[in-house]
Amino acid sequence: MPLAVFVATYAAIAVGRIPGLALDRTGFALLGALAFLGLGTVSLEAAKDSVDAPTLALLFGMMVLSALYQQSGLYTRIGGALARSTNPRRLLAGTLVSAAALSAVLTNDVVCFAMAPLVAASVVRAGLPPLPYLLALACATNIGSALTPIGNPQNILISQRLALPFAPFVLACAAPVLLSLGFLYLFLARRVPRVAPLGGEPPAAPREETPFQRGPAVKALVLTGAALVLFLTKVPAHLTALGVAALVLTSRRMYSRSTLALVDWHLLALFCGLFVVNRGLEASGWTGRAVEALAGAGVDFTSGAVLVPAVAGLGLLVGNVPATMLLLPLVPHHLHVGYAIALASTFAGNAVLFGSIANLIVAERAAPYGVRLGFRDHLAVGVPVTLVSLVLAALAMVLW
Repeated sequence: MPLAVFVATYAAIAVGRIPGLALDRTGFALLGALAFLGLGTVSLEAAKDSVDAPTLALLFGMMVLSALYQQSGLYTRIGGALARSTNPRRLLAGTLVSAAALSAVLTNDVVCFAMAPLVAASVVRAGLPPLPYLLALACATNIGSALTPIGNPQNILISQRLALPFAPFVLACAAPVLLSLGFLYLFLARRVPRVAPLGGEPPAAPREETPFQRGPAVKALVLTGAALVLFLTKVPAHLTALGVAALVLTSRRMYSRSTLALVDWHLLALFCGLFVVNRGLEASGWTGRAVEALAGAGVDFTSGAVLVPAVAGLGLLVGNVPATMLLLPLVPHHLHVGYAIALASTFAGNAVLFGSIANLIVAERAAPYGVRLGFRDHLAVGVPVTLVSLVLAALAMVLW
């Protein structure tokens, strides 16, 4: 029965919905956790112990910091600076670099949510083809978030579970990330004119820009710098993130309720549910059997040719966070294995439109500006970019 519950939970997460029910992936994860509790496979005490509090604390703290960027209008200011570029290819490079840099230290979904309307409005107003710029935003956000152990939820989980230090993580992932960004730019630059077109009235577009507030913006930048410095020390990362969150919430202008409303509580609930589901599988003995079966079959997860495709394929099937949680108990806890899982799970999100929430956010937020980013549009760029990125990740495993 525990194996059936586990398989049913992950199958539902992979499908994403059940006809007639308004359940999403978070709902399926929580139902799976409740099923393990109801069966008695996992006690309430064991369920509490299974939840990795430092991982959730680090994720929460960085979400709160990202919320301050959004509230202060920093994203608006960055988008405005990009829009002033008169060179189409410089604008493409600026969009790509800005998205990658922001997503390396902030929640990548929030970066896309805030910047997609700004990018869409800028390129439509300039009469430029919008798809290359929106694809640059989506893909660069995913790629850039792989650079650091705080760039996305799965990296946070991996770094906490495997105790991966900040600086070595960045150094190990820098080459695959930077080379992937370079390939992305070269691939998209062919679709962008060298000079801006003349004339043309852009269609009316809604304006959702947040007014820029200098004080909160300076506070956000100072806290980001302080956090990055502390991440390089022996101070536990989750304590640094919670300290940053406390300082963000201590504000004269930003109501705590408004800041906390921007935190992705559904993602935190998804983590909690999956922690319990995976503990249920482990308690039933099936995790140990899977490890023995893989070892007996000669599956070598220390090889990039094996690990990278496995992580990417599973990530596309069930999502990068569930895939990471599923694989971590099955793989050897070596540093280079952790780096490879972080890279592969993140890079794979670029393959298809639904491979990453960031992709879907960009498509949804660009729609009011008359820009349609469809499945085929994304596939034409996402597949080659993903394949090159994954090859780079596999090659990096040889050098680590």
